[in-house]
Amino acid sequence: MTEAPLMLTSFAVPDPRPAQVRQRFTVTGVVQGVGFRPFVYRVASELGLAGFVGNDSGAVFLEVQGERSSVLEFDRRLRADAPPLARITAVSVTDLAADRFCGNGFRIVGSQTVAGAKTPIPPDIAVCDDCVAELFDPRDRRYRHPFITCTNCGPRFTIIRELPYDRPATTMSAFPMCGRCAAEYHDPSDRRFHAQPIACPDCGPSLSFWAPTDGCLAGSDPALAATQRALAAGAVIAIKGIGGYHLACRVDDEDTVTALRARKMRGAKPFAMLVRDLGVARRYARIDDSEAAVLSSSARPIVLLRRRTDAPVAGAVAPGSPLLGLMLPYSPIHHLLLAPVPGTDEPAPDALVLTSANRSDEPLCFTDDDAQQRLPELCDAILDHNRPIHVPCDDSVVRVIRDRDGARELPIRRSRGYAPLPVDLGYAGPAVLAVGGELKNTFCLTDGSRAYLSGHIGDMATVATLRAFERAVGQLSEIRSRPSRLAADLHPGYHTRNWAERHAGDRPLDLIQHHHAHVVSLLAEHGRLGEPIVGIAFDGTGYGRDQTIWGGEILRLGRDSHRFVRAGHLLPVPLPGGDTAVRNPWRMALSQLWMADIEWVPELSPVGAATPDELRLIRSQLESGTGCVPCSSMGRLFDAVASLLGVRHRIDYEGQAAIELEALAESATPHRLLPSLPLTVRADGVIDPVTMIQTMVWALYAGTPAATLAAAFHRSVAIAVAEVVSRVAGAVRLVGLTGGVFQNAMLLRLCRDLLQYNGFEVLTHHTVPPNDGGLALGQAAISILTALEEGQP
Repeated sequence: MTEAPLMLTSFAVPDPRPAQVRQRFTVTGVVQGVGFRPFVYRVASELGLAGFVGNDSGAVFLEVQGERSSVLEFDRRLRADAPPLARITAVSVTDLAADRFCGNGFRIVGSQTVAGAKTPIPPDIAVCDDCVAELFDPRDRRYRHPFITCTNCGPRFTIIRELPYDRPATTMSAFPMCGRCAAEYHDPSDRRFHAQPIACPDCGPSLSFWAPTDGCLAGSDPALAATQRALAAGAVIAIKGIGGYHLACRVDDEDTVTALRARKMRGAKPFAMLVRDLGVARRYARIDDSEAAVLSSSARPIVLLRRRTDAPVAGAVAPGSPLLGLMLPYSPIHHLLLAPVPGTDEPAPDALVLTSANRSDEPLCFTDDDAQQRLPELCDAILDHNRPIHVPCDDSVVRVIRDRDGARELPIRRSRGYAPLPVDLGYAGPAVLAVGGELKNTFCLTDGSRAYLSGHIGDMATVATLRAFERAVGQLSEIRSRPSRLAADLHPGYHTRNWAERHAGDRPLDLIQHHHAHVVSLLAEHGRLGEPIVGIAFDGTGYGRDQTIWGGEILRLGRDSHRFVRAGHLLPVPLPGGDTAVRNPWRMALSQLWMADIEWVPELSPVGAATPDELRLIRSQLESGTGCVPCSSMGRLFDAVASLLGVRHRIDYEGQAAIELEALAESATPHRLLPSLPLTVRADGVIDPVTMIQTMVWALYAGTPAATLAAAFHRSVAIAVAEVVSRVAGAVRLVGLTGGVFQNAMLLRLCRDLLQYNGFEVLTHHTVPPNDGGLALGQAAISILTALEEGQP
């Protein structure tokens, strides 16, 4: 009997593991340079998931595989528990077939370069508490290391050369990691896991001190001790920081601070101060909880605070100002500089004047060549280091504004700690370069729907500043994208417009009215482009469509935010002498008196501030119109009132008269406030100050205190704003307050409260400054909307 052949049958071997699912995640936003890959690694490992995570030039990409419940929990934690410095814009999830050959491990893979929009660049982050604790721990191997950092803190924007964000793409590429640092870098359980700027005393940058008398001292502690000795002796020291060089000196040495002013050609503009901690800060200023939180934030901006009357500070630090600009240490060098050096008897300072190392109107000093050429005339010695700065970045400045809705930040200068975090416009369009304004310049580059504002560049008055602008544009364009469209201010005399015209080539160039850009910048930062709004744009100077000087504007915008109607404005008055009148508020006061038909008698403060020859010249200009341009600027009205009340007749820096007028108004006791002054709003939306000026003069003759009149003036402007909005708004219920005048906390609060009482929703600035530092964002948004209407992708 023949046996049947043996039949072999294949059987699927069951997978002993529970059912597996696999998903791919793509995470966009500020997710590189903030510890996101190590975070993903730890969460996936804790949940027993297999897969990988990596960076590409546009996002963080990752795949996870495991039990469904674990993958769902991973998804939840990915969004809810992201690192504190991360800002997730979007998470896309794709289901994949499970890989039966997938191992059990999770790994970090190499970075990739992909086409398309690139990931946002993180800003520089103040040194974290964990690193500060190690900095002063003698048992730690990074004890007193001036460049201590980890995944959660340290330089980012200023050292990045390109994306993806990896060490070879930063200025730390010149410092190969030693064995111990490399071990930490590759250890998933370590705080420095994949932290690109990490180093230690064996492999990192180093400090040095140079002085003409001492030569060069190498080594951190010798350099720091020499710096402290020089500061104590009254020297001005240049200190290389994260984004550039500062000049430092004692805060209580009148002669030294006065000498620093002379070297910088600074005039009376206040200096900022670096203070050791909040306890020291409270010796100089009155600080509430909201202000303390901003001072201590990871951005560590300069915060403008109410000065204590007994503050132990030289008068030359902030002459005549009721505010002091204070900041806490944000780099390890700052912490070490304000602490005793072991083995020395030199007492450490607990506060220092700290101001940018440049003459007024010049760009920030940040390179070795800059230091050699410019610093010797500005300082007596230099505390230097050898980590290159790729992108200069000045300190940010903020105020904390309080109203019935609570306390919030009002940016005055948006730079270190904030730039270049993007604003999501909500509209994807061509890459636009908006070149900003002439003063407080920043520029804006868009990439898809994201708008990237540069750090503070400065006033575009010198060739050096224009070169700094060009360099910064080139650096950001290399990292992001080459713009296909440009936008600039309408003013034909602005250096930024002229630059844009020279560089546009065959690319479209949009010329945008100044105050229109202010209003749209406010809409853009709130993500509300396309919503009808009445925008109140009050500032010092902006070129109008009628070739006059605007600055007290009420604009109405519909759903097409790139168009506007001038629905109201301040009554124009002559600007005698153009820019000369800006520097001399007494000229604006005389112009207002002339418009109000009030005789120029010596008893009036601005009359007494002028010489007989000046009075004859101004009278001739006003009568003939020669050398006078019509000006509707609210900033100039504030100047005029400041002079009329004897506050300030000549200024050393922009906004000085208005700042001191606000301080005088805040000093008035509430029960002595006038109900208001009669600031007339005409039926055509024109705000007419003639009757108000007449009433103010009569009140002065009657002996009314200047502080009372200053407060009444602020209230009168707010009442006029509420009235003109009610006249022109129609069905629009959204109002925006923008422009440099709304850096005035008292006016901002009064306007907001009155408008909200009348049922309007009020937008104010919290992300970009209301002044010209936020102008480029509005220019960029208008240009994109114009391009989309024209059909440009």
